Amino acid sequence: MRRLGNGARRLKGKLAINLIILIGLSAVIALANDNFLDPTNLRNVLRQISVVAIVGSAFTLVMVSGGLDLSIGGTVALSGVVAAMLAVDGVPVPYAFLAGVVTGSVVGLVNGLLIVRLRINSVIATLGTLYVCRGVASLLTEGLPVHGVPEEYGTLGTGFYLALPIPVIILIFVVIIFTIIERRTILGKHGVAIGSNFEAARLSGIRVDGIRVTLYVLSGIMAGVGGIILSSRLDSGHPQAALGLEFDVIVAAILGGTSLMGGEGTVIGTAIGALIVGVLNNGLNLIGVSTFWQQVVQGVILVTAVGIDILLRDSGRSWDRPLASEDTTLREPGATSGSIGT
Repeated sequence: MRRLGNGARRLKGKLAINLIILIGLSAVIALANDNFLDPTNLRNVLRQISVVAIVGSAFTLVMVSGGLDLSIGGTVALSGVVAAMLAVDGVPVPYAFLAGVVTGSVVGLVNGLLIVRLRINSVIATLGTLYVCRGVASLLTEGLPVHGVPEEYGTLGTGFYLALPIPVIILIFVVIIFTIIERRTILGKHGVAIGSNFEAARLSGIRVDGIRVTLYVLSGIMAGVGGIILSSRLDSGHPQAALGLEFDVIVAAILGGTSLMGGEGTVIGTAIGALIVGVLNNGLNLIGVSTFWQQVVQGVILVTAVGIDILLRDSGRSWDRPLASEDTTLREPGATSGSIGT
């Protein structure tokens, strides 16, 4: 209990620091370029980070439980391709979007079963499905973007409601929903317990496998949502869309206080982390900094955030431990943790 209390205090401290960083960074950029505070520019920043934060909401819960989902970029691309192809073939746009989300959920389920049933390391399993998804998307489209979608297809990604971009409104709802899941549901609380101490969670009767599979399915669903939003914004389905999205989401999550070792993290923190990265990238663009230097800055931010996380953790965990709880099953395949739904 003491360790969980320390973790909660660290998270609050990280959130406070991140809010200060976000406000300070925005102030500096506003002083450097008058266009930053223009409402149109601010709406563009929110629209650009919406997919990262939406996908990151479910990704955070996976990460808190001690796992990683590196397939999200490929899932986004495949979901967008499926939705666009169906829309071009005459399927009503809402049903095409639904098919894209279902595609994401299937990928999430496959990830969960690979990790839970076959005991494959989460990094290896989801990296494999990342390539499979991009390969399938390229096979379906012969490597070419899917054009010719109906006019209403682009409304989801480019439309507005009450002066706010629709993706931003979706983001707000997603963050609220996943914050409730994180703080108020058994799924969220048990996810934290699994990430904090896998074996203790199993011995205490938590349905570890069922929780983990559910979290990966949720991650796939939100990647599907991100896929249809991105596809709608591009007005096409592209097999190479969302390249590097997994990196952006990991940066946002870690910057927002989520630990790579599991047990700590918040959805709101990830959203703030996405905002920090989005504001920084937008500011660098306005100032005229090369995109290559922007990549350098992102890399520095990631390494710095991980370093700060290690320094702040006082639980005695070693960096040499596996990334995620399920990773130990690679060495101890007999250490099962129950079956799904039992």
